[in-house]
Amino acid sequence: MFRILLKTVKSKWKSYRHRFTPWVALNLQRNERTLRQVKGHSEDKTVVDEEVSATLVSLFTALLKNDLRKQREILSFLTAPRQAVYLQTGADAGGTSPSDTMLATLGFSIGRRPSSLPLAGTGVFVTKGLVQKGTVVAMYPGTVYQLHEPILLPSIGNPFVFRCIDGVLIDGNDKNISRIIYRSCSGRDRLGPFALSDVTWLTASPQNPLAVGQYVNNSSNEMPANVCYQEYDVPEGFPLELHQYLPNVNYRQESGRPLRCVVLVSLKEIQRGEELFSNYYTIVR
Repeated sequence: MFRILLKTVKSKWKSYRHRFTPWVALNLQRNERTLRQVKGHSEDKTVVDEEVSATLVSLFTALLKNDLRKQREILSFLTAPRQAVYLQTGADAGGTSPSDTMLATLGFSIGRRPSSLPLAGTGVFVTKGLVQKGTVVAMYPGTVYQLHEPILLPSIGNPFVFRCIDGVLIDGNDKNISRIIYRSCSGRDRLGPFALSDVTWLTASPQNPLAVGQYVNNSSNEMPANVCYQEYDVPEGFPLELHQYLPNVNYRQESGRPLRCVVLVSLKEIQRGEELFSNYYTIVR
């Protein structure tokens, strides 16, 4: 019984320690190769916000076109049941799955599978193509909490809470109360027929294939980081019809507040079959 309890405590501590400041401070020197130092200003970003926006708009536009085409095909099939209507599958339609769309648009695709690191659980890999240096390779999904908003309850036993430089928190857990909160906030935020966020990242088949960044594992001295986190506020002019692919939602609905997203950007060229590794340690100068 004691061994089971000790094993449970160790497991919980392993998932929490990266958010426990004294532990992080004591272990910085053990991971010097994985450290990333930033000033917290736009000029220090690996990829400027305009390029991030351009990448997201390009991918989301392609996803929207494929979704609309599928809807038209389904409508045609339903409205003409007596005719010989052939409803194409994703493969027959020229590869219209989100993963295939990502490959055609960005030149690579990513996916989740067991990590190459022992006991690391799920990881994220480049499944097809080649990732160039300085490319948006993933997004960190979840509910966005400001400093004054209540996150204590969903944060208990939750290893997926990401802390931004300014203290804003993103809960990327796709289970339990975190899942319920995200679905509730997403259902609240609509503008007429337009959904303003994506809920499919909570499933095994996300509509936005970038939305798996919460499963990117921490790097080590043996496996240095090949991607880094970068904060990105969705600009006011971001196309309304493309918001449905953004995997983030504000906990509270407040007009005038931009939606905070976090993207993962490649630090080097990443080959097919390689696992993505990020920095859990970031020093702000």
